Amino acid sequence: MESHVNGAPTVSVCIVTYNSVREIGDCLQAVRRQSFPLASVVVVDNASTDGTRDALTRFGDEIRIILNERNNGFAGGQNQAIAASAPSDYVLVLNPDVSLDPDYVAEIVAIMERDPRIGSATGMLVRADRPEIMDSAGLTLRPDRNAVDLAAGEPVADWTSPREIFGVSGAAAMYRRAMIEDVSDNGQFFDEDFFAYKEDVDVAWRARHLGWRAVYVPSARAVHRRGWKPGGRRSVPLFVRRHSFQNRFFLLIKNEPAGPHLFLLIPRLLFVEAAKLGYILLREPGLLACWPHIARKLPAMLAKRRRLFRRKKSKDVKN
Repeated sequence: MESHVNGAPTVSVCIVTYNSVREIGDCLQAVRRQSFPLASVVVVDNASTDGTRDALTRFGDEIRIILNERNNGFAGGQNQAIAASAPSDYVLVLNPDVSLDPDYVAEIVAIMERDPRIGSATGMLVRADRPEIMDSAGLTLRPDRNAVDLAAGEPVADWTSPREIFGVSGAAAMYRRAMIEDVSDNGQFFDEDFFAYKEDVDVAWRARHLGWRAVYVPSARAVHRRGWKPGGRRSVPLFVRRHSFQNRFFLLIKNEPAGPHLFLLIPRLLFVEAAKLGYILLREPGLLACWPHIARKLPAMLAKRRRLFRRKKSKDVKN
């Protein structure tokens, strides 16, 4: 349902924090400076213990704060925030380590209002330490089905043109409310079985299956201060690597369509995963703890796949 106020679209900002005291102040100050009027700002805190909650209270009635007693994950926390932000026409899902330029929301909404088929959009995210270098222009899905940040590490000067993309990164993603409602499965927009990491890729892939477009808007700019520096895998916490590893399989189970292309894809995937397994056995055996969890979740993932492709088939028939 559209909720335009006096003909203008409405936008809410949704942020999930977890021990984010060093970043959340700058993030919210940038939100406060947006040239586009915001319907609401909802922050869900996932049981922070570092002073994040005290930092949030300093913003008073400007934000709505939801305090979780346990860490509900990025996916669960964002689902809470998105529900609390209804019925705005658009939802900006924002990481606390991102600082938006003042026109970020305005530039993206202007583009999305031109085409109701655009379900998601993102701006130009640059690195905090080197703002002339891209952090992300959205998501791209490689032939080996690894999803990566589009343009990461490339010069900003090469990414000044808008374009259609596979999907948007959850770091600073604008979603149309109509798309959120359309692609949600059993009431969940972000799949809470992912907990964190690659849940934005799952949403992007589902949205594409159901006919929604995603775009990159370079006139909307933001700075992304990642929780760890780009570099070797050892710089990434084991917790992150485990979720990233298992969620890749969940992505494939849920979203990879059946068809003749699988005869070419499966050998490639087997080669990639065999090489990865060899590396894990030698260097990162802690990741092997994922496999029992993957096995337990397999029936649920297959059920989600069936629901998605039934909906896709129904939409394809109507179109």
